[in-house]
Amino acid sequence: MLKGKQRAYLRSLANTLKPTAQIGKEGVTGAFLDELDNQLRARELVKITILENAGLDAKETANAICEELRAEFVQAIGFKFTIYRKNNEQPKILFPGQEPAKAKKDNGKKRVTKRSVQ
Repeated sequence: MLKGKQRAYLRSLANTLKPTAQIGKEGVTGAFLDELDNQLRARELVKITILENAGLDAKETANAICEELRAEFVQAIGFKFTIYRKNNEQPKILFPGQEPAKAKKDNGKKRVTKRSVQ
């Protein structure tokens, strides 16, 4: 679940994005969901356009797609909407105040615990 500031940050990133997917008169198909799943894995943030002849509402369609793909709804404006899903293996988007994961440094010292001292 996204917090308000995280959603606002994603909206600011989406402002400059070009739509990478379109929903046409066939509506939301299995092939479309597969392609969108691949895009979310690669980019994390995807903007989608609904063509006028599709006859779909942007918010309803976005919520249905988010439920199907376990993604988060970011925003809908007109016939365009934006969704987000974090890639746990290789995150691309870092929120403000969030740092990338760092590997622990091993100084070569052996740790002494109560169990190893016995």
